[in-house]
Amino acid sequence: MDIVSIRDLTVEFGSNEGAVRAVDGVSFSIPRNRTVALVGESGSGKSVISQAIMGLLPDIARIESGQILFDDPANSDPPVDIAALDRGGSAMRAIRGNRIAIIFQEPMTSLSPLHTVGEQIGEAVRLHRGVSPKDARTITREMLRLVHFPDPDRALDTYPFELSGGLRQRAVIAMALVCRPALLIADEPTTALDVTIQAEILKLIKDIQTELDMSVLMITHDFGVVANMADEIVVIYHGQIMESGSAEQLFNAPQHDYLKALLRAVPRFDMKADERLVPIRPIEAKPGGFLTKDTGERGAAGEPILELKDVTKLYHLRHGSFFAGAPRSVKAMDAVSFSVRRGECLGLVGESGSGKTTTAKAILRGIDIDDGSIRFDLGKGLEDVSALQGERLMEFRRRVQLIFQDPFSSLNPRMTVNALIREPLAIHNIGSHQERSERVRELMNLVGLDPRFLRRYPHSFSGGQRQRIGIARALALRPDFILCDEPVSALDVSVQAQILNLLKDLKRDLGLTYLFVSHNLAVVDYIADRIAVMCKGRLVELADKTNLIKDPQHPYTQALLDAVPDPSLDNLLDFETLSATKASDPAAWPAPYCLSPDTAPDLIEVKPGHFVCAPGLEAGAVKLEAVNA
Repeated sequence: MDIVSIRDLTVEFGSNEGAVRAVDGVSFSIPRNRTVALVGESGSGKSVISQAIMGLLPDIARIESGQILFDDPANSDPPVDIAALDRGGSAMRAIRGNRIAIIFQEPMTSLSPLHTVGEQIGEAVRLHRGVSPKDARTITREMLRLVHFPDPDRALDTYPFELSGGLRQRAVIAMALVCRPALLIADEPTTALDVTIQAEILKLIKDIQTELDMSVLMITHDFGVVANMADEIVVIYHGQIMESGSAEQLFNAPQHDYLKALLRAVPRFDMKADERLVPIRPIEAKPGGFLTKDTGERGAAGEPILELKDVTKLYHLRHGSFFAGAPRSVKAMDAVSFSVRRGECLGLVGESGSGKTTTAKAILRGIDIDDGSIRFDLGKGLEDVSALQGERLMEFRRRVQLIFQDPFSSLNPRMTVNALIREPLAIHNIGSHQERSERVRELMNLVGLDPRFLRRYPHSFSGGQRQRIGIARALALRPDFILCDEPVSALDVSVQAQILNLLKDLKRDLGLTYLFVSHNLAVVDYIADRIAVMCKGRLVELADKTNLIKDPQHPYTQALLDAVPDPSLDNLLDFETLSATKASDPAAWPAPYCLSPDTAPDLIEVKPGHFVCAPGLEAGAVKLEAVNA
């Protein structure tokens, strides 16, 4: 029995230049109690199909032809054609959020910041079931318990901003499932989550699907998620279905060239040392002009360009009072020590809250540290970053640049691309007007963008193109060191492959040094030379990427690796083991890795170049500080 049957669906968007066909003659079915994955790049029409099923298409969109037949197993009525219903009518409202529910990609935009979690989840029950506020609160509490909220009673009166990303996504799932729908549409539900949290959410969806006898339409571009979740797969490109079939058929014997290309673009742990990702639309770095010229004193490759020693950053959560007790504080960085060598890429990985972003901010001098030192080589040896002033500080700002996670929010929507890339040159008073224009055009060519696009605004570019604009802006001052803060986490696999290859080529051709912050170990394994792992503000492991991936020593590193979904049916996630492992709790780590709050997180060299935070090891082991000295 099929819950939903989509037949020859065509959706068009009206525009000043005529109609744009976003979905073109799409047909597929979603069987009862099965998971169908709808896979494709951004702009392929995935979300438009989900909006059509939910009756949430924008006003400028219209269903030109086709049917969306919904056969509700809760009643014996004939199937309803959702495509023919009034989007704002009572019939559609009775289905939307009740019998068909959706989980959106970004939980914070799905939740009202002005209402508690309990109020927002209970609203769906009151609207569709007509229960009293008291009963709605009871049902909401049970649903929060079902999605494994740690404290459902407290969560009822909690606001979304008080929750972590993983708990916010659980709240959205609870809101979608509170009416026990027949179909759940999961639109990129784990894209912005850490791999460990992602594994928890995927397990949660599978468990609830079994308990509620529910069908799932999983919209994603992550083939690791597809391999672990889908029974059937539908591959879509530019609004048309390229290939469909069972998960076994599409993973083991893909037929269409587009699907083969998508699979080749996914980073894997078993890649050879010289193997490259194969993006669908490759771009080629073209360095030249000012970028290849020597711009001042530079150190030799392999020498330390950045060094952190015992860096500590403390955040105070609230002030104490007579009733509240002593003020609480959290160590976002706890005696963090590592160095980055000139010409290498050091990957910094860990879950949200591990201290990665705080470390990045501290390096950029965006925040003040409480203890320790951060030193950077400006051409005359390592200098204390906190002591830099005047021209030396401006030199540091020129030498160190940042590539942001979200390319759209990091680009001023009111500035053209030309103005965005010229801005660093103007701030640092580099070159004449003509020289700046030449540099901007060189940078556009370097990142594979047509200089004719310089008059455009950021909104007219795709996500991958916007990220390339961000890279061009970061390179405008010819820096030595670039801090990459999750630069590909929000991108499709094919665009992700573009950006990763571009970054590797720029590092090789321009002699750049990267600190690559990410939560995806497969991505870091592809681009990094060494990897540092953080948890709860502490550095727990540091090693060459090959040694760390093939022989992880710390239980937290092992858990991170186990939680990375492999785009293969031969290596599926063990959800039960992952959920039982308290990977991010230092007190639960076995000896000799167990850490108490007052234990010094010293790194011990267990193998040449392989350091682990293991206080229980013998006192004669070599510490990282001694090796660096």
